[in-house]
Amino acid sequence: MTLVRTEGWLKFETQGEELTLLPQRAIYWESKKTLLVADVHFGKAATFRALNVAVPAGTTEKDLKTLSKMIGETGARKVIFLGDLVHNYRGLTDRVSSLLSAWREFHDDLEITLVRGNHDKKIPQIEQLLRLNIVAEPLIVPPFALKHHPEAEKEHYVLCGHTHPAVLLFGKARQKLRLPCFWFAKKVGTLPAFGSFTGCAVIEPEEGEHIFVIAENKVMEALG
Repeated sequence: MTLVRTEGWLKFETQGEELTLLPQRAIYWESKKTLLVADVHFGKAATFRALNVAVPAGTTEKDLKTLSKMIGETGARKVIFLGDLVHNYRGLTDRVSSLLSAWREFHDDLEITLVRGNHDKKIPQIEQLLRLNIVAEPLIVPPFALKHHPEAEKEHYVLCGHTHPAVLLFGKARQKLRLPCFWFAKKVGTLPAFGSFTGCAVIEPEEGEHIFVIAENKVMEALG
């Protein structure tokens, strides 16, 4: 399957590799036919409801549909989750588990790997539900080290998640807008959180770093 060119995508080259930054908050690595996705936090809303916190339902189904759309548009044959795939064991309700299992059945030929994050350590059933390979960080796929935590490696450029990066933009009349972003520093590139029920943290990039914000279903480089 060939790559379908879709408005809103942005190409970025680093370490001699071309990465496609997607407005759905993921990266498509075309030469490897691989989607990189960080911080999905499946079941987070269900976890809150289990603790008697009123939050909207339907986020898991929404995120699975987005994943399927990205797979269809890119032709990806592999998905590598960069940690925090599931938020908490309480969130793996019968409903959430059923959705995950059905999604995996639909994408039966897809190769899936999870680089274990801090939220994934006590949820062994996810390996069976999604029939995936779970590995410790770093997962070395030259020229990158794929991790959850944003810690530099000596020999490879790091692609990771964990911090849920965002930038704060200021408009007229003291308006503030917080936008998720891709953050490429000198040795570490951080993906925005994919999950639709996740927060984000404003970053303070240094000079020379590349920031790509997501707004109105487009990826755009932030200048200045």
